[in-house]
Amino acid sequence: MKRVFLIVLDSVGVGELPDANLYGDIGSHTLYAASTSSYFAMPNMKRLGLFHIDGVAEKFPAIESDGTFQGAVARLAETSKGKDTTTGHWEMAGIISENPFPTYPNGFPDEVIKEFEAKTGRKVICNLPYSGTEVIKEYGKEHMDTGALIVYTSADSVFQIAAHEKLVPIEELYRYCKIARELLVGEHAVGRVIARPFVGKAPNFERTTNRHDFSLVPGKTMLDYLSEAGLDVLAVGKINDIFAGKGVTDTERTHNNAEGIEITIQDTKREFEGLCFINLVDFDMLYGHRNDVDGYAKALTYFDEQLPRILEGLEEEDILMITADHGCDPSTPSTDHSREYIPLVIYGNAVKQGINFGTRTRFSDIAVTILEYFGIQNEVIGTSFLQEILK
Repeated sequence: MKRVFLIVLDSVGVGELPDANLYGDIGSHTLYAASTSSYFAMPNMKRLGLFHIDGVAEKFPAIESDGTFQGAVARLAETSKGKDTTTGHWEMAGIISENPFPTYPNGFPDEVIKEFEAKTGRKVICNLPYSGTEVIKEYGKEHMDTGALIVYTSADSVFQIAAHEKLVPIEELYRYCKIARELLVGEHAVGRVIARPFVGKAPNFERTTNRHDFSLVPGKTMLDYLSEAGLDVLAVGKINDIFAGKGVTDTERTHNNAEGIEITIQDTKREFEGLCFINLVDFDMLYGHRNDVDGYAKALTYFDEQLPRILEGLEEEDILMITADHGCDPSTPSTDHSREYIPLVIYGNAVKQGINFGTRTRFSDIAVTILEYFGIQNEVIGTSFLQEILK
C-alpha cells in the first residue's frame, strides 16, 4: 500500500521570491531568521538535506561538513498571487490563484459590517487590521461590557471575529462565522473567516485553542482526485478547514504542533492508502506573527527532535514530504506573512539520496507528483518530479 505524508511547516519560508518587492518583503528569509537564535538546532533535517536547498545553502555556508544527505530537496516558487495560508495550500494541492484574495487595510466596508450586524443581532467594534493579541487587549473590555463582537483583519485576506467564551459560547461564535462566510462572496470573498475565542479578565485576556477557520470552497484539487479514486485523504490540523472539507475522507483536529506531530506518528501506524496531509501551525500563529525569533527557533528544534519518530513509522513504499506554504519572517518589522520560496524535503526507501532538483516554478508540482505516484490522471497545471526522485 502506498502512502504519502505531506507535512506543512506553516510559514517556514526559505528566502524572498523575485517579486517580494511587490509585497513589501525584500530581505525576508524565515528559516535563516530563526537560525540566528541560540535555541535553533535541526540536525535531523540537516541529515535529510534541508541546508542543501538553493537559497538555504548560501545562508548556511558552514553548516554542512560534507556534501552528503539522505533525501531529495528543492525549493518552490509561488505562481499564485498572494502570500496567505489559503493561496499557498491551494496551490500545492493544484489550484493556481490568478487574482489575490481581497484585503482590507482600512477595515471592511460599512455595507458589509451593517449586514453582518443585522444577521447576527450584535454590534461590531474595531473593524481594523490588528494583531490578534493586541486586539483583545484593546477591545476586550468593551466587548465584555457591551456584547459587541470584535471584528478585525490583517494584511491577509481574513475576516476575524474575537469573542469571550463565557459571553459568546463557542458554537455561537462558529455560527456567527458561518453567517460571515455566507455574506463574504463576490468582490468580498475573503480567503478565510476565522473564529478567535478568548478567555480571562481585563486586561489579561488570552486566546484559546478553539480557533476555527471557515474557508472558501476550492475547485477540484489533489484531495478530490485522490478521494474520487477510492484513496484515503487524512487531514491533520487545519487542513480540513483550509479546503472546507472538500476531498477529505477523515479529519483530525489539533491544538498545537505537539499534538499534530503525535497524531502524525500515530497515522504512520495506521492502515490506509493515500495521503496524510498535515499542517503544523504554531510556527506562524505563535511566533512568526509575534516576531518571536527564539520561540520560532524552539518550535523548529522541537519538530526536528521528533522527526526520527515519524521516520521510524514509514513503510517500504511511503514517501515523506516536508514543505511550507509561505514565509513569516520573525525578524522583520512586519508581523505579517512574507512572500518567500518554500522548502521541499523528501524522504523514503524509494527516494534517491543526495538529490537537489533545484528551483521549481510552482507549488502545484507537489500535487502533480503525488497524483502520478498513485497513478491518477489529472488536469492539474504543474510538472511532476517523481521520476527525478525515485530510485
